[in-house]
Amino acid sequence: MPMSESFKKRLFPILPKIIDYFGTPFHIFDEQGIMDTGGGLKFQFRNIFGFQEFFAVKALPNPAILKIMRQLGFGLDCSSASELTLGRLSGFPGTNIIFSSNNTSVELFKLADGGCIMNLDDVTLIDKVPEFPELICFRYNPGERRTGNQIIGNPVEAKYGVRHDQIIEAYKRAINRGAKRFGLHTMIVSNQLNYSYMVKTVRMLLEVIEMVSKALGIKFEFFNIGGGIGIPYRPGDEPFNMPALAGKTRVLLRKFEQKHGYAPKLFMECGRFMTGPSGVLVATVINRMSKYREYIGVDVSTMSANPRPAIYETAYHHITMLGLDGKPKRGNEEIVDVVGPLCENNDKFAKQRLLPRTEVGDIMVQHDTGAHSPAMAGNYNGWLRPKELLLHADGVELIRRAETINDLFATLKFKPRIIRI
Repeated sequence: MPMSESFKKRLFPILPKIIDYFGTPFHIFDEQGIMDTGGGLKFQFRNIFGFQEFFAVKALPNPAILKIMRQLGFGLDCSSASELTLGRLSGFPGTNIIFSSNNTSVELFKLADGGCIMNLDDVTLIDKVPEFPELICFRYNPGERRTGNQIIGNPVEAKYGVRHDQIIEAYKRAINRGAKRFGLHTMIVSNQLNYSYMVKTVRMLLEVIEMVSKALGIKFEFFNIGGGIGIPYRPGDEPFNMPALAGKTRVLLRKFEQKHGYAPKLFMECGRFMTGPSGVLVATVINRMSKYREYIGVDVSTMSANPRPAIYETAYHHITMLGLDGKPKRGNEEIVDVVGPLCENNDKFAKQRLLPRTEVGDIMVQHDTGAHSPAMAGNYNGWLRPKELLLHADGVELIRRAETINDLFATLKFKPRIIRI
């Protein structure tokens, strides 16, 4: 959601000093906000035996952020070689890493082997795992049984997961390869704000567990409802009702236990929910331009800092304009586009946004960039990704330096190799 009043009170008064020291642009993340969100999640699910959050590393892949997750007692959701390596270097044991890869290579399976909970995405991958683990999980795609949303799309169109008619056979083949312990996973939406949708997902997975258990005579250690839980990017939007999800899930698990004599553990993989509201992008206004619209130009591009508004037509990030004193500007409002320097017309942080009159030298604070913003950024047009900072109770830490042109050109420095054909 647009940054909390607590985050504002701790950041805005010291922002001019931070800018003087580090310069703009930068992302800054709120350690206290992340800890509070994680603590709240643990509290709400405290009465569900075995509950575990596995932070989706793709949301914010920085060792300093993963350190906070480890302090909270969370695990990690990884889906690539880089994320697996980052998780291991950050001190997470294999039992605290779920590896959910799609279209996985044999080489990646070799890297993952023995050092994580493996979550397979397709039945053809069963035979490609070099050393099959005792504990195995499958990602389930319900197809027409459920609807998705505009970010991931409908399940029948998604490249993820094992089809409903394949799921029993998947576990049967896994058993034949030596699996003795089992989990079930799904994720079919992204940025979902309706808690009842996630309750239906819990019910669906428990029904699939019953079906597979009856067919094969096995028990499930856990089920994982994935991530996909959203945040209210726009002011006035209602936040996701996590206490209601926890309460309804407890009821469903109690019924399952009464019927079957046990209940599987509940896992989830929140990324955006955990860190999204606890991050902002800070940039300096460097130009005012009047064309057929009024334009406010800042010193960073969307593609290098927060591609979401450029990629997703409906993506919205709230913006606060500050004066050099660190106080929000008010009054004398105008409709503007806030843009970066990219040679693309979609390089817009905001389109036709009503903002206070903004001048060169003012500061743009773009809210909710703590997830899928720096992580999705790249170097299109040669623009460089900005630094990342972490706000502690007693100071501000640089947790990723800004990219340099030497970084950008590093992969062009190699011994020439030519194959003659």
